[in-house]
Amino acid sequence: MSQFIDDVNQRTQMVGQNRMELLLFHLGGSQMFGINVFKVREVIPLPVLRQIPGSVSVIRGVATLRDRTVPIIDLARAIGLHRGVESAEDPKVVVTEFNRRVQGFMVSAVDRIVNVNWEDVKSPPRGTGRESFLVAVTEIDNKLVEIIDVERVLSIVNPLPTDVSEEVRSEAGDLGSRKIVIVDDSVVARKQIEKAIASLGWEYLVFKDGREALDFLEAQAEAGTVNDTVELVISDIEMPRMDGYTLTARIREDSRLKDLRILLHSSLSGEFNTDMVRRAGADAFLSKFNPDELISAVLEQTQTRHE
Repeated sequence: MSQFIDDVNQRTQMVGQNRMELLLFHLGGSQMFGINVFKVREVIPLPVLRQIPGSVSVIRGVATLRDRTVPIIDLARAIGLHRGVESAEDPKVVVTEFNRRVQGFMVSAVDRIVNVNWEDVKSPPRGTGRESFLVAVTEIDNKLVEIIDVERVLSIVNPLPTDVSEEVRSEAGDLGSRKIVIVDDSVVARKQIEKAIASLGWEYLVFKDGREALDFLEAQAEAGTVNDTVELVISDIEMPRMDGYTLTARIREDSRLKDLRILLHSSLSGEFNTDMVRRAGADAFLSKFNPDELISAVLEQTQTRHE
């Protein structure tokens, strides 16, 4: 099912259109779930798995895929459903790349790929019992689709380091009264970035989607204080209501905001990012998440701003 991955050039045409493609799948029930196709390498039948003694319970084993050892995660159990997908008639593995790591998610069935507008993607409803593992929801054919916060899942399976090294911290200067604007819909990702920025003694403002961030920036521009308030915008790419590419494009279109430095920081990775960053107008792109690399990129952008 490698045809799920479209040609790179076709995908770059979506930059600035506030749209994405979702891979829809099931986890042993009728409820539909989704993840961004950009993060999917391929979809394969469940391979023979080798067990790993001492691994967390949601890792069902490892498989060798294209000469690479890949952990296979039971996604249903990982997000708190009281069922696995081992009883599915024809289980699949969605092979993904997040945060520079490749892993497979075991699902009971794959449905299809749909193209959606981020404006139609909303924050998850509370009280579902698994909202902490959802980054957003949308409707497809009048049915609710729950979009999984994969960064939250992976933070449990394989936590990433969050401490900035002393060597990198020693290079940081004083931003004065200006703040770093952090834009990310994942609670886990926001906390990772916040911790890294806070370790330098810098102040920051946090927004959960591009629309919220743009409203704030436009208000600061209207008051004539944006250049005194904002040092740098660090934005995720995938977000409800307004994605990072569209946020970047809107900033560049506004004469009052166009000189802001923008660092796109995403779990998306791959060769297409260089072209996408150029098309959107961001100053740099960085794959999540390495605290030293993030702070080094922030320092580079702030130094460039003041040259």
